[in-house]
Formats: sequence, C-alpha cells, structure tokens
Amino acid sequence: MLFKVMLLESTRVTEQRVFHTLWEALAAHDRMTADHCRRVSVAAFELAKAGGLSAALQIEARYAGLMHDLGKIGLPESVLNKPARLDAFESKRMMGHPAWGEHILKPFSHLPLVLAIMPAVRNHHERFDGAGYPDLSAGESIPLLARLVAIVDTVDAMTQTRAYRKGLPLEVAYAEIARCAGSQFDPKWAEIYLASKGYIVEDDLARAA
Repeated sequence: MLFKVMLLESTRVTEQRVFHTLWEALAAHDRMTADHCRRVSVAAFELAKAGGLSAALQIEARYAGLMHDLGKIGLPESVLNKPARLDAFESKRMMGHPAWGEHILKPFSHLPLVLAIMPAVRNHHERFDGAGYPDLSAGESIPLLARLVAIVDTVDAMTQTRAYRKGLPLEVAYAEIARCAGSQFDPKWAEIYLASKGYIVEDDLARAA
C-alpha cells in the first residue's frame, strides 16, 4: 500500500515537472501565448468546478487549459504576432497547432494526466456544429474538456489586446458566447459559463496574471 502511494506521488511530481517544463518552453518562444494559456488554465478549472465535474476532471481541465496552445511553439513570431490578417498559408499553419500540441505531448503519454488532456489539446478548436478543426467533430463527440476550453479560450482571446487589435470588453465576449451557443459552443456549458457572470474571468484570471 505504501509503495502504491509513493508511486502515485512520484507520478504526480513527474507530471507537474513535464507541464512546467513545456510551459516554460512555450513562454521562452512567445510569452503572450504562454500567459494566455495560464489564464485559460485557471478559467477552465473554475468552469469545470462551476459545472459540478469531479475533482479529478477539474484538475484535468486546469492542465488542458495550460497546454491547449502548446502547439504554437512550432509557429514563428511573424505568424503569432502578425499585426494584420493571416494569409492563406499562414492560416493553414495556425490551424495545425492543435495537432502539433498533441504531437509534442505524445512522448509523455505514459503519464495518466498527460494522456487525459491530449484529446482536449487536439480538439479545442472543434465546433459543436461540426465546422471546426482538425477533425470536424461535432456535438458530444468532441471531448468534454475540449468543449470547456473552447469557451474560456475564446473569452480570453477576445478580451486581450493583440498585435492586430485592441481587446474587447467582457460584455462583448459574453454576448459572443451566448450568440454562438449551439453552433460554435456546447450550449449546456455556455449556459453554465454565462451563469457565472464573469467571476471566472474577472476574479480568477486576475490571480493568474
């Protein structure tokens, strides 16, 4: 019994080291993307908690958020921070980042928490109506944590100032989540998110800044 406890603790430590190392590598490549991932991590955890998911799934949501844009480490700064609309070639490269993030995590998939979040990393740009990428998955065939991350990822992306535009007010982001519930976003989780009235973003993301 003691051996099992020690083995479990060792696995958890290893998982956290892996995530920390990968996040640090992303931060060295593009700090803005890494900080975005950190905020999404906190928001995904809080959304999972607000939706009554188990403690284990809340932890998975946290790390799915932290790693969701890991694949952007493969994109050049000229694409990540281009102060204009991406061209067709650049857009195609950008759309490859979910699958690339999954690829980066694959060597660590013997770790349970890494394996658990890989589907969310790959699928966080899928749409509930099936018009997303990379797999054109739809509805509840999209992994649960990917559906959660999609919502909080969008809110953070809309409200943060980027090279190509100024950040939008939270109220505009909330309206977009409501408008796209059932098309881009899982309507159940969009409703849970909006019922929080922003505490997920305004309070908890401030702690992650």
